[in-house]
Parts: sequence; structure tokens; C-alpha cells
Amino acid sequence: MRRGFLYLVAIMDWFTRKVLAWRISNTLEADFCVEALNEAIHRFGAPTIMNTDQGSLFTSSA
Repeated sequence: MRRGFLYLVAIMDWFTRKVLAWRISNTLEADFCVEALNEAIHRFGAPTIMNTDQGSLFTSSA
């Protein structure tokens, strides 16, 4: 971006590699990540196993 960054969160099914939900934000607030996760759970059901890659920039208890 010309001024700043955009942050992408994608909720994926690792077996099919299908993107179940995604969001983009210009801040590292946890809200957009939680919204994407809630959408994926609402549309496809709760997962049996869930893995999060929090990376080095973002960690949240939400």
C-alpha cells in the first residue's frame, strides 16, 4: 500500500485447501480475525481440529 499495510486473515480447510472465510483490515485489531472465524463456523460447523498461525506480529486471547 502506498501508506501503511493491509492485513489478511484466511480461514482454510487444510484437507481441501478451500478458503472458508476471509477478512482484510488496515489494523491489527483482533475483531476482523474473530469475525472471519465466526463466519466459517456458522457456515461450515465447528472444526474437530483447529490450528492457528499467529505469526510474529499478532497474538490475541480472543
